[in-house]
This record gives sequence, structure tokens and C-alpha cells, in this order.
Amino acid sequence: VQLQASGGGLAQPGDSLRLSCSASGRTFSTYYIGWFRQAPGKEREFVSRISATGSATYYADSVNGRFTVSRDNDKNTAYLQMNSLKPEDTAVYYCAASNYRHSHPRFYDFWGQGTLVTVSS
Repeated sequence: VQLQASGGGLAQPGDSLRLSCSASGRTFSTYYIGWFRQAPGKEREFVSRISATGSATYYADSVNGRFTVSRDNDKNTAYLQMNSLKPEDTAVYYCAASNYRHSHPRFYDFWGQGTLVTVSS
């Protein structure tokens, strides 16, 4: 499966953004989709994941209650709705696909190119 993330941009603290992860291939609906982010000078970190059917979601503590992950398998697309953005959310955001219910990047075999989110006043 090939993934492409989009929707990043410049936002002010408290604003919202929605990221999209578009996939090619017929197997999108069989994968867990994870969202990760990497800030300058920092390691890539887990943000959220959603199960293949969309019935189960999981969030990092840092975004829980502010971000919502979802997917539309008919459209081969996953989403990350980001509300109440903070400057510390500034990072390049990546979506990835995995056969495993896991939060570590090494379990994700397919990655999209990142989309930059900058939160600044």
C-alpha cells in the first residue's frame, strides 16, 4: 500500500487542522493506520492509531482528548483531526500502515511522506 499524508500548514495556538492519509491499493482496509510526528532534533513519536475496521483507536497521552483519528475505508483514507493545537504540536506528521496493533514505528511497514504542521502565534 502506498500512503500520502496531506493537510498540514500553519496554525495558531487553539486552532484546528485535519490531516488526511490517502492510500492506493486494495488492501488499505486490512491495515492498522498509525500517525506519528517528528519535531526538529527529536525522535519520531507515536501520536495515534486506528484499527483496520476503525472500531478501535489509541492515542498518546500528549494528544488524548484533543486529536481524533478516523478512517473511511471506502475512500481509502484515514484522518487525524487536531483540535486545540499547541506550539509543542509543531512537527512533521506521518501516516503509516501496519499489520500489528502496536505503537512503535518499527512495526509499520509502509510510510507516507510527511506533512508539516506549524503551530505559532
